Amino acid sequence: MVVYREWNRADASPKRAAESTAEFFDRIAGPFWNQVREVINEWWLHLPDQARLGLRSRLLDRNSDANVYSALWELYLHEMLLGSGCVVEIEYQIGTGGKNPDFLVTRDGESFVVEAIWTSQRLGDTVSTSLPPQLSDAIDRVPSPNFFLSYKLDSVGSATPPQRRLKTELTRWLASLDPDQVIAEYERKMPLPRHTWQEAGWAITFEAIPRSPGKRGDPTSRAIGIHPAIWVDESNRVFDAVKRKGRKYGDLGLPFIVAVGHAALFPEDEDTETALYGTSVEYVNAGTPTFGRMLDGYWTSTYDHAHSRVSGVLTVDNPAPWTWTKNTPVLWQSPDPRSLPAPVLPTWAIARLGEFQVVREPAAQPIHTALSLPKEWPVGDAFPRRRRNYSS
Repeated sequence: MVVYREWNRADASPKRAAESTAEFFDRIAGPFWNQVREVINEWWLHLPDQARLGLRSRLLDRNSDANVYSALWELYLHEMLLGSGCVVEIEYQIGTGGKNPDFLVTRDGESFVVEAIWTSQRLGDTVSTSLPPQLSDAIDRVPSPNFFLSYKLDSVGSATPPQRRLKTELTRWLASLDPDQVIAEYERKMPLPRHTWQEAGWAITFEAIPRSPGKRGDPTSRAIGIHPAIWVDESNRVFDAVKRKGRKYGDLGLPFIVAVGHAALFPEDEDTETALYGTSVEYVNAGTPTFGRMLDGYWTSTYDHAHSRVSGVLTVDNPAPWTWTKNTPVLWQSPDPRSLPAPVLPTWAIARLGEFQVVREPAAQPIHTALSLPKEWPVGDAFPRRRRNYSS
């Protein structure tokens, strides 16, 4: 048994909005994605027998993208620990909380506990600026060889609107535009062309953005180029993730690391720093600036001494198969003197709180060495540009 079986995959198109992540990974064709499936299958076989079926079920879960990505996060962590010379036991019974953490790890005679969490499991955000997946896919299929579309959702109807009329109207509008003329007008500070579509309580305003001349002419290109930005407080998300896991197991009697797969649109170290060590502030006294921190970080808050149970927080920004060999794990060390010191693996960078500023140390080895993969992996393009022959 494997996670992904071999079959004649022929559809190399990008992920559709209405398609689950599990469906996409199993459907997508091409050498890039074959490498991803082969490595996932191989790493899955490195798990102990009793852990394989449960993790395989989560990897293939077509009802929860978060379940898929959290399973991939745990698979990555397990492989990285093994490749760092660790002995790893899964869901070993330990601690006073009556629950079993993900990994009991032993390296060079030292034992420590690692608990994984994928941050998207904690979001729970409802995004009113997003289109329904079926509508997004319909717009993406509008022939748009000369323009990208951005959109703003002005109002939402009670049911999915008729997609055929929307596509017809957008196709007619885009065909009426000349990309070179739009570029010339934009250079004269004129706004980009806009079109508002309204039907059945829905109102969507589209903006046409000219494609560069070298990227025009493919009528099968996705139409949507820019989705509305979604801003969330990343520091709160990391704080909540660590707090949730940090109190789950009671006293472990061993160093305890919470490993956060930090899924974020624009991940910033400053957000994680704020979440764990508190908000950085600058005071000016008699013209002389001094720095300090507010008592609102996970380890610097004054109201919960149980936070000292967490020895460190290991973060990787947006971990996914295409970033596994490139994004360096960072171990944020607890500044609480009551915390047991967390071991540091050679492929982890270190962040620790100095007097007020965060001190950083680079990893001794690149992460791909622990994964036994080349740094530039997967090799090739995920979605090679389709070439078309045009006859005069």
